[in-house]
Amino acid sequence: MLRTVYILLVLIVVSACGSQPVSQSEARKLSIIYSGNLDGELEPCGCSEGGNKGGIKRRVQKIDELKKENPNAVLISAGGLLVSEMPQDRLKSEYILKGLAQLPYDAIGVQWRDLAFSEQFLLQHSLPWVSSNWLNNDFAASKLIQSKHTAVRYFQWLDPASQSVKNMGLALVDKNKSQLMQALAAAKTKGETTVLASTLSLSQLQKEFDLQNVDIAIIKAKYEEFGDPQQVGHTLILQPGSRGMRIAQLDLVINPQGKIKSWRHEVIPLPPEVKDAPRMTQWYDDYNAQVKADYQKRVEIRKAMDSGESPYAGEKVCQNCHMKQHAKWFDSRHAQAFYALQDVNKAFDPDCIACHTVGFEKPGGFIDSSLTANLMHVQCESCHGAGKAHADSSGRTSVANKNWKPKQMCDQCHIQKHSPDFVFEKYWPKIAH
Repeated sequence: MLRTVYILLVLIVVSACGSQPVSQSEARKLSIIYSGNLDGELEPCGCSEGGNKGGIKRRVQKIDELKKENPNAVLISAGGLLVSEMPQDRLKSEYILKGLAQLPYDAIGVQWRDLAFSEQFLLQHSLPWVSSNWLNNDFAASKLIQSKHTAVRYFQWLDPASQSVKNMGLALVDKNKSQLMQALAAAKTKGETTVLASTLSLSQLQKEFDLQNVDIAIIKAKYEEFGDPQQVGHTLILQPGSRGMRIAQLDLVINPQGKIKSWRHEVIPLPPEVKDAPRMTQWYDDYNAQVKADYQKRVEIRKAMDSGESPYAGEKVCQNCHMKQHAKWFDSRHAQAFYALQDVNKAFDPDCIACHTVGFEKPGGFIDSSLTANLMHVQCESCHGAGKAHADSSGRTSVANKNWKPKQMCDQCHIQKHSPDFVFEKYWPKIAH
């Protein structure tokens, strides 16, 4: 009888010890794959010598590879996925969300820009949205992510001071931080690793929040490039890049007290050497088909609205008087610019057409390759402005951009967003005339 009681006691003790969380007795490892603002880029423009530097197809491929190597890696995004600046942005936003839904995200923060098409637009896509101070239950206040023996709790703060979306005049977020602070403290009490993301700068974050219970803070995204992580107290500060050009992996060792003991950070670029994920082919084909259909509808509308004589002459007219300059242009990549779009199935994307044709969406400008073939490519008037009046007057009337400097002309299209490798001093000699 005594022996039986003894065995039962041993079993109870062993069982109790076996249920102890690893976090209370030994260091734990944790890997986080993270990113920030896509800024409405399904794939960044590739109009540079280095080509396209990112995009969802490559992101899926790279994350598939990383998750295969480490299935326990946590996958998070600090939001800022969408923009609403041009008519086609709603369609692009829909496909961005469809694309990201193909990845096993554990948490995605909501930023104000993500709400441009309403909260319902986000909710129709099965993604793990988080907004810790949202005033109704549409978005989760936090997400608990279990990674092997490590529990991660993700929070997202929507800054009321930068609120840009309102519903019937009523604020959508709670300005009081007390509930979030209590939730952070409760998470730390449970031994969870806490992540707090926002669009605040580091100085704003330190002013607004007591970071005592924040293990990892994700601050306002840096343009394109990731910022270097930095330790502030016991809080690790991360700054993601933008436009979907890179992702990053953070490998942590967490001590038994739940504090970060050490970390290793790697920014992972997504250049053309990273192949497109084969499983995203249909998604991408569907997107381009929708863009083309929308473009063709807009062409029909513009045909109906467009009347009167075009102010554009076309490069063949310019050639009559400027033969030497025309010859220089003819041997440049500018003279093949629209074909470059056709090669990558972007000849129906308004984002791209504007800089690969003359006068797109301006009166008398490029409509499509059949109706206005004379205005295809980057021509004289793309830089110098409309020139028909100049030609008709035998030069007595100036071209529209007569007083512009060369760099000013280039800067119409060669901006960071569209041409990240552009350096005027390097590119100008290729077309100097």
